Amino acid sequence: MTQFAQSKVELFLIGIFFVLLLVSLLLFLPPSVSGSAQLSESEEAIERGKYLVIAGGCISCHRGEDDEESFAGGLALVSDFGTYYAPNITPDMETGIGSWEAKDFLLALQHGRKPGGSFYYPAFPYRAYAGLRDEDVLDIGSYLMSLEPQSNTVPEAETPVWLNRWAMAGWNLLADMSEADTETFDDELVTRGAYIARNLGHCSECHTPRNVVGILDASREFAGATLGEEVIEAIDAEALSKWTTNNFDLFMLIGMKPDGEFAGGDMNDVIEHNTSKISDEDRDALAAFFTRHNQSE
Repeated sequence: MTQFAQSKVELFLIGIFFVLLLVSLLLFLPPSVSGSAQLSESEEAIERGKYLVIAGGCISCHRGEDDEESFAGGLALVSDFGTYYAPNITPDMETGIGSWEAKDFLLALQHGRKPGGSFYYPAFPYRAYAGLRDEDVLDIGSYLMSLEPQSNTVPEAETPVWLNRWAMAGWNLLADMSEADTETFDDELVTRGAYIARNLGHCSECHTPRNVVGILDASREFAGATLGEEVIEAIDAEALSKWTTNNFDLFMLIGMKPDGEFAGGDMNDVIEHNTSKISDEDRDALAAFFTRHNQSE
């Protein structure tokens, strides 16, 4: 090999090295969040956070096994990709989030990153929470840090050998590439409903089908899905074509459908702990969002 050819090979290998280094940095470096963000001990922030936790349905997954009113965690979520256990989100220093600061809440909810820098599995709906406003995340954090600490060590996730937390860097990249453009609305009520449904309430996590690697199919938003052995009903425009805003509002309040049937399965928990306890205004917003196609006809 001539000296010139050898130099070209060396330059090529150096180039490959720096490309791989750049890709690694982009995938694995923790994202930037506000360094000036602070949690609050004010009653107003804590009350706002309490409401957001209810609206987000956090208790449905994070409730304690022995005390269903606590957020001590431990509930198992069985999926095609393993079994995941909801963590303890009380401010216990040893087994919960007692050492968390404001930036840790922003990193976790908006970016799916743990305080130590590794990744959460998407059983935690951080892809939906990515759209939450900073102030809402901080109010949620303020409320959770005001709770009574509960000591409860939650088991580690049980996943296939090929699936670990660092693999989520690549999964997140694929999910980013599959994400739909953000939809905007002129109607403020529909906009609020979209924020609750798509972000805070993370309705897509159950009601939207996924591809073979578990990424939501954005082209079939709310078209229904299968989780384990449970079939999750569609709540898209076609499925709700005969629903009025009043129908949907009543369903969110007591679980009754227009035909007089009642919701079943995990939706009972959502209605009991979540949608029946939010404000009338926010139920109206959800109804306006989900039945918006009918109103435009």
